[in-house]
Amino acid sequence: MMIKGVLFDFSGTLFRIEPVRSWLSAVLAERDMTVTDADFERYVADLTTAGALPGGPAPQRVPDRLAAAWATRDESAERHREVYTGLARQVALPDPGLYEALYDRHMSPTAWRPYPDAAEVLGALRAGGTRVGVVSNIGWDLRPIFRAHGLDALVDTYVLSYEYGIQKPDPQLFHTACTLIGQDPTDVVMVGDDRHADGGAAALGCDVRFVDHLPVEERPGGLRALGLIS
Repeated sequence: MMIKGVLFDFSGTLFRIEPVRSWLSAVLAERDMTVTDADFERYVADLTTAGALPGGPAPQRVPDRLAAAWATRDESAERHREVYTGLARQVALPDPGLYEALYDRHMSPTAWRPYPDAAEVLGALRAGGTRVGVVSNIGWDLRPIFRAHGLDALVDTYVLSYEYGIQKPDPQLFHTACTLIGQDPTDVVMVGDDRHADGGAAALGCDVRFVDHLPVEERPGGLRALGLIS
């Protein structure tokens, strides 16, 4: 297969969100709040169980009142915020303002780290003339993350679920991305970490390749190993 275009997922593929522990710590520091060590550990554990950090550990259980919104959470910015702040509100935090502050924190460039080989792979694709798109199930604009980390110039287009009102694995999202990079799907590779969501690109004839959603320190060369660049 001659690769003419590559589509990448965002979270768990090109970037990784910070751990729940540093997420909560950063927000407490921003608000000049202190809590006991025991309370902090309890909040971290409960927020992790609740799945309150977008891009972080999945909820162990989604409350019935959020179940319908959870299923389509990436189709609108409002629904995405509603779901994740709702999950967080299952945890009795010491200040009611923390729920919105935590949600806002996860959209900050400082909350995300690119995988060690992301710049290398994207740069080599750009140098070789391969068109690149980012296709993400997400409820907010991730472009500032790419700009802050110096990767925006290496991406030709972004196709974000909340901007189109559909989410992966719907083939239409991948079709839109292929159209925007000007390539036939059969000449395009989709790279992601979610077999179900990202695997939807196969319905169009895309080659789909997967990486493991691991902490950045544990996956130094996962993208490089996919054979996208020589």
